[in-house]
Amino acid sequence: MEFHVTPAQRELQERARCLAADFATRAAQHDRDASDPVENYAALRDAGFYGLNIPAELGGGGVGLLGWSLAAEELAQGCGSTALSFNMHLSVVGPMMDSPLVPSATKERLAKMVIGEGKLIGGNFSEPTTSGLVGTPLPLTRARRVDGGYRVTGRKAFASMIGVADYVMVLARPDDAASGAAAMFLLIPPDAPGRRVDLVWDTLGMRATRSDFMTLEDCFVPDEALLLRADDVLPFRRDGANWFWGSYTPVYLGIGVAAYRAICENVKGRTPPGFTQPLAYHPDVRRQVGEMSVDLEAARRLTHYSAWLSDTEGPTPATLAALYRAKYFVGEAVTRVTRTAMTLGGAHALFKSSPLERFFRDAAVAPVQFPPRDFCVSTLGMLELGLDPGDVLPPLRPDRPETGPVVR
Repeated sequence: MEFHVTPAQRELQERARCLAADFATRAAQHDRDASDPVENYAALRDAGFYGLNIPAELGGGGVGLLGWSLAAEELAQGCGSTALSFNMHLSVVGPMMDSPLVPSATKERLAKMVIGEGKLIGGNFSEPTTSGLVGTPLPLTRARRVDGGYRVTGRKAFASMIGVADYVMVLARPDDAASGAAAMFLLIPPDAPGRRVDLVWDTLGMRATRSDFMTLEDCFVPDEALLLRADDVLPFRRDGANWFWGSYTPVYLGIGVAAYRAICENVKGRTPPGFTQPLAYHPDVRRQVGEMSVDLEAARRLTHYSAWLSDTEGPTPATLAALYRAKYFVGEAVTRVTRTAMTLGGAHALFKSSPLERFFRDAAVAPVQFPPRDFCVSTLGMLELGLDPGDVLPPLRPDRPETGPVVR
């Protein structure tokens, strides 16, 4: 691996580490209450993180995926939910800034909103009926052209920080589209007529992301809400995979690191009655700590390499394969690490007062977060073998004549 970390990226990592120390003081309470960590979002805004992946020429930080990966790993150690939900903002801003399909005026307007006005933007593409396993490509949500704007109808799922974001970016299908793959990206503010948030988020892990559902009933947005319309949205989403979903991988890595560090301190500090040495000296403990270290270092290398490849080569097949490889391995490694940490922590780790219990639950989301583990390895195999998706049978019988699985 030829990449290296620059001084500027190290400085960003240190800034994120300082923020994470503050986030950690509130993480347990926000998890218990499934409450929005609004203080953390304000701190990220004040630290200039909202504009991290906006180009420098537009006033942003110009940070690539490797820089964010270093920062995300640190932020997640303080509060995994904050890191995951805030990444939703970067995950939709980044592709808009990187894509040549997005007009310069739109990029400038979005940059002004984020940097000049401090707007927090959520992303909401998923729907209650979609499945990450088969990579459901197109939304059921519809946008109808009317005088002065659009009327949007549909139901969206997993809308992280929907209750506090200044705008949510939604994916909708134009009613007048001739192409079956056409889609639009629209910004919807909280006060848009016809928008309703459905408070359904009561989950195992990542509770403070507040990823509730949103219902749009003939919701009106003006013309300027449209950021992009594409006749075939799949290439745009595939080219933006680094931010659309690759940017979540280091968040889960950070949760695994937090669990590893916590259990190391635990076993070094616990000496059972009747013994003179702490649990760290037990051979089984040493072996399992060694295995966790290997898992996390391998996961970190894959994550950093895929991010560096994205920054240097762009959306090539090799980059896409590396992103899938990293997402798969991090999900598997982090669930192993947090499970082992819970085991080493013993019965005490089962209590809600133990951070290991929260890390274990948050890490359980990693293999499920899109793209899920089986989608990752299936698509990775197709890329490694150089297969054309059009020549591969779909995993389920489609309702359209097109064949081949979705790759995004």
